[in-house]
Amino acid sequence: MRASRLISLLLLLQARGHMTAAELSRELEVSVRTVYRDVEALSSAGVPVYADRGPAGGYRLLDGYRTRLNGLTAEEAASLFLAGLPGPAAELGLAEVAAAAELKLLAALPPEPRSQASRMRERFLLDVPGWYRDADDVPFLGEVADAVWEGRRLRMLYRRWGPAEVVREVRPYGLVLKGGSWYLVAAPEGAPARTYRVSRIRSLEVLPGRFARPEDFDLAAFWRSYSEDFRERMYTAEVTVRLAPGAEDLLRYTMGTRPVDAALAEAEPAGQDGRRVLRLPVESVRHACWQLLRMGDGLEVLGPPELRAAMAATVARLAAMYGDPAVPREGAGEVTGPAPR
Repeated sequence: MRASRLISLLLLLQARGHMTAAELSRELEVSVRTVYRDVEALSSAGVPVYADRGPAGGYRLLDGYRTRLNGLTAEEAASLFLAGLPGPAAELGLAEVAAAAELKLLAALPPEPRSQASRMRERFLLDVPGWYRDADDVPFLGEVADAVWEGRRLRMLYRRWGPAEVVREVRPYGLVLKGGSWYLVAAPEGAPARTYRVSRIRSLEVLPGRFARPEDFDLAAFWRSYSEDFRERMYTAEVTVRLAPGAEDLLRYTMGTRPVDAALAEAEPAGQDGRRVLRLPVESVRHACWQLLRMGDGLEVLGPPELRAAMAATVARLAAMYGDPAVPREGAGEVTGPAPR
């Protein structure tokens, strides 16, 4: 246990250059007194750990000192190769760099971790986009990534939902890959950070000069908060349905696992026919009509009345389309799908 902690302490100082005893204690989840003892043990073992005195003091390694010890277990080494994303790395222009880094890491590992890492790479593959969609076309991704890395401001012609295009000058903070789509997290001048879908950038100009990225900006925390807020904003209406037994999985596929499972947990008891009444959040009545038609007779809409009427009207037009050609098809061609985004 202590040997592992000593290795972690050494690697932390090597990676960060300078850390206080309090910072080390938080990272290692031990007391400050234990940090003092561990530093003394490393120094006694010949590791050149030096203490800086004063209010901004702390510990550091002798300039230029590097250990070849990586401290990786076989499982830790293998997990690194699960994190390798060849597709996204290529989109970012880092395919050759990532491949070279992977080879160097394999060469540096001891035999057992190297063998397990190679087996992991041979047996597991991460393919990001879903089955029924391709990854976005992102011709400006490389330039955006460079701007994020270098702290350069961007001026872009951006297509919002629908046909509208706007010019935006932003400070890029980070990139997020979500479900095969790249999102730029950036802040317009004088405004908080927001998201832009990289595939919607129509033209791009890297502006001169650099900006100071806020030190307290946490990309992962921002994305978590944004995702939660997006889910809340997405659902603006509620529908009541009667679900047939055995249709739960199809409803999850159609409406999403999280809202369906929440609705099932709060559903009224099933009737004698096994059907259950659920209340589901939806984006809009129009969008719900398009989604719920996919359920066929596995689901009956009970409300609101306008959704039930829209479902009935659409089914009537379908029956006319595929039934007796003599039956008039009033409203044929009317769009009942979701509004364009």
